[in-house]
Amino acid sequence: MCPNSPQARVLAARPKTLTAALIPVMLGSALAFADQQFQTKEAILCLLFAFLMQVAANFINDLFDFRKGSDRSDRLGPRRACTEGWITPHAMTIGICIVLTLACVCGLGVLYFTWGNLPHGGWGLILLGVLCLLFAFLYTTVLSYKGWGDVLVLVFFGFVPVCGTYYVQTGQVNWDVCLLSLVSGLVIDTLLMVNNYRDREQDRISGKQTLVVRYGERFGAGMYLGLGLAAVGICVGLVITGRLTWLEFVWAPCVYFYLHTLTWRKMIQIKKGKELNRILGETSRNMLLIGLLLATALAS
Repeated sequence: MCPNSPQARVLAARPKTLTAALIPVMLGSALAFADQQFQTKEAILCLLFAFLMQVAANFINDLFDFRKGSDRSDRLGPRRACTEGWITPHAMTIGICIVLTLACVCGLGVLYFTWGNLPHGGWGLILLGVLCLLFAFLYTTVLSYKGWGDVLVLVFFGFVPVCGTYYVQTGQVNWDVCLLSLVSGLVIDTLLMVNNYRDREQDRISGKQTLVVRYGERFGAGMYLGLGLAAVGICVGLVITGRLTWLEFVWAPCVYFYLHTLTWRKMIQIKKGKELNRILGETSRNMLLIGLLLATALAS
């Protein structure tokens, strides 16, 4: 592969992880649609912002891993695009700046369309955007190395994008969207958990104190299963509030959990090695499935 080629940049963006940007915006928009307040322009801009921030975070993580590893022995092995020579550090830095600039343009677009329609104008959205930019750097460079990754996923792949998407379209936040935010965050955290489960030995050497490194392989496997179970359990709250029927609960969260359990069984059988990349793919598929099923159920 040629260094800095378009193919290398696409791979560095980690397309399989972009479902984590799609799902929260899709769920927030589906709830706004159910409340007859769906706004097309705002929803599209929120989706673009989420995609771009996810790509930026992936680029930043890539660059930071390269720089952090450059002072250590080659025994850690190649990690991602920079380290494997697909993209030079200088080109990656430029890419980060471009992607973040485009994300800011999308954020300004949201402000333009919503400023006069939201309580207190758009000041809350400005603060939210600044926090997203700040934590895109802090998460991938510092906090994930201290074991805060799972908490931040709940916040920045749950409450921030789901509530934020719903808020810019409706001007309010309610109990239902908070429940939906938890579901989104927990489901997306399964992707982080299997990633940390796969990388636990390398992370231990590099000093990255994920929950799997701290508490071990069995904890990581149990946490992966438990996250899916907790997401399904919270969906019961959406049944109680009338957002879902029991039939919709069966064919959306319950179908997801069945597939999630099958994926978990494969994960604990494989245990370690490159074969776990297949589990990452299946986890991403399962996440997308529950996102689509829940969005359909909410909007119908």
